[in-house]
Amino acid sequence: MNIAVFGIGNLLLSDDGAGIHAVQRLQKEYEFSPAIEFIDGGTKGLDLLPLFENRDRVLIIDAANFQKEPGTIDIIEGDKIPSFLTSKLSVHQIGLPDMLFAARLMEITPPEMCLIGIQPLSMDTSTEMSPVVKDRLPDLVERVIEKLREWGVKAIPKMQ
Repeated sequence: MNIAVFGIGNLLLSDDGAGIHAVQRLQKEYEFSPAIEFIDGGTKGLDLLPLFENRDRVLIIDAANFQKEPGTIDIIEGDKIPSFLTSKLSVHQIGLPDMLFAARLMEITPPEMCLIGIQPLSMDTSTEMSPVVKDRLPDLVERVIEKLREWGVKAIPKMQ
């Protein structure tokens, strides 16, 4: 099984960096199979395309506009991801749907894809997440771990 977990967002725009913060926390607090690659996708958009190739599964963690209360965590799967991203939160989400469309055209879309997102409160310039999103970060990480377990991946907590 060849799985990529992408943290997407901009660490300089408050809650927009939640996906990257989640990936950093996963790497710091858990041990995973070598078949999983954690990728800080930042705001790279189409530059991430080569990292999608030859993947069995891709999980994307990002701030997402679910049009719900800030801190709400939700999951979008498969073909629903590109259309969901048409409601853009930030500049990086212009590149993400384009990259997914290009992957489909090139026939390199992974058989299984999942977006786990958190509704942001603030997209203001700041390196700090809003308190509501920061407080929900452990829940976001747990949702990612649950999805990885569904995919047969073991997450072993590191000794602190």
